[in-house]
Amino acid sequence: MSVAPAETVRPEEDVETDSVVVPDKPWVTIVWNDPVNLMSYVAYVFQKHFGYPKAKANKLMTDVHEKGKAVVSNGTREEMERDVEAMHGYGLWATMQHDS
Repeated sequence: MSVAPAETVRPEEDVETDSVVVPDKPWVTIVWNDPVNLMSYVAYVFQKHFGYPKAKANKLMTDVHEKGKAVVSNGTREEMERDVEAMHGYGLWATMQHDS
């Protein structure tokens, strides 16, 4: 004679309604204009590091030169920390901030 296992009734889980999960805001890397680097070098860095096509790299370089800055990448905080560090390695002035 075989006995079927008894079903276990589990109480419903308490769900805390006061806490709301907010996804991590994206971060951006900003490259700033400086009096040291040639515009051609800045465009080269954008192509080499980010893999941007020449037209996009030149557009970003023009923004850096004419507007004083350009957002060159976005993503998680960790990714932007790596990009800022890489830009510093190329001798460019870069910072990161929350994308708003």
